[in-house]
Amino acid sequence: MPQTQTLDDIRVDFDAPPNVPQDRKVDLNFAMGTIPNDLVDPYEPCEWLNGPEIPRLLYNRAAQGGLGAISGSGRQGNWVVTHYEDIERVYSDNEHFSNAGTAEFQRLIGETFKSIPLAIDPPDHSKYRLFLFPFFSPSRITRVLEPRIREVCVEMIEAIADKGEVDMAWDFGRVFPVRIFMGLMGFPPPMFEQFLAWEWDILHSGSLEKMQAALRGVLEFLRGFIAEKEKTPDEHLVSSIVHGQIEGRPLTADEKIGMVWFLWLGGLDTVAATIAQMYRRMALQPDLQRRIREHPEIINSAVEEFLRTQPILSSARSAKMDFEWHGIQVKAGDSFSCLNPSGNFDPARFENPREFDPERKANRHFTFVGGVHICLGAHLARRELRVLLEEWFKRIPEFRVKPGADTSVFPGLLSIRNLPLVWDVA
Repeated sequence: MPQTQTLDDIRVDFDAPPNVPQDRKVDLNFAMGTIPNDLVDPYEPCEWLNGPEIPRLLYNRAAQGGLGAISGSGRQGNWVVTHYEDIERVYSDNEHFSNAGTAEFQRLIGETFKSIPLAIDPPDHSKYRLFLFPFFSPSRITRVLEPRIREVCVEMIEAIADKGEVDMAWDFGRVFPVRIFMGLMGFPPPMFEQFLAWEWDILHSGSLEKMQAALRGVLEFLRGFIAEKEKTPDEHLVSSIVHGQIEGRPLTADEKIGMVWFLWLGGLDTVAATIAQMYRRMALQPDLQRRIREHPEIINSAVEEFLRTQPILSSARSAKMDFEWHGIQVKAGDSFSCLNPSGNFDPARFENPREFDPERKANRHFTFVGGVHICLGAHLARRELRVLLEEWFKRIPEFRVKPGADTSVFPGLLSIRNLPLVWDVA
């Protein structure tokens, strides 16, 4: 796709609330990860949006046929922040910005429980996060989860090493983190394909009918699974939630389904998308691949740089009150989108931001969002990616994209569906 170069190219006229100045009305939907490209850095089309000449608040026209239209929210659009400093404020200023209602797809079928802890604002947010965090803490991951992560990783790599090829997106990236997640939660392995089918319909189909059918299916399963664990506890996370206590009391039915549903939704394809984009970049940049292979001591910082340069999600918030910001009269209820594919490359924060530096220091990016709502599974995701690179480079020689394969990628959660890689078998 041609890269948009100026603000004039994206200015559009549409009906917007009266507090939106005419010159802030834009169409930024090209930057929301729904248009594929074949660039080595697929987020490059967003590069100019964090420039000093770009207004600090833009108002994006609602995407036609997007979730807002499907859910009947009637929103005409939303504010978009593209500079690192402003994104940081939206994520951390809990007085002015709310996370209530975020990713609550269950409303499409009339459910009223909240996605916990994502859609809970402070001060209540902290009690739920404190309850769940020990299951995702670095110490527990090292002690309990890493042996299983490494076991699954080695098993999957050794199964393909002598074949000389793999579809890294479909057959590996799609499978590896979900196997870990299902084991963590205690879900039955035969549900693997059904889970991914439901998740695809909810997040990517764009069809209200498919979304509603998938939501009914997964919530019926999760409620049945919760009921089963209430009767027969085990050592896995769903059972720990079901039999846990918050502030000295048992969890309510809405709290149980709210937590299990949120973890289910967040655990299926974020790491998969990251793996696909990570291996695509290494295949297209053999020098980068060689550098990490020859210097395994930089794997931790390389993973952080892959995360910074692959911001697969842009998170949303809403204004809790009327206030003035950058000369704009923000109104209570106004929706805000933080464009992480712009903020993660802001030259005001990162030196040479478009350069992939696997040894970059102080790499404080927004791929796991920020503030109190920073991703609960961030430590687990990092460990999965680190272990994968460690074990991969021990067993697989230099790899490349299979000749003739399409390397187009959606710069977002949709990512890349198939990525055939090949290597020379000794």
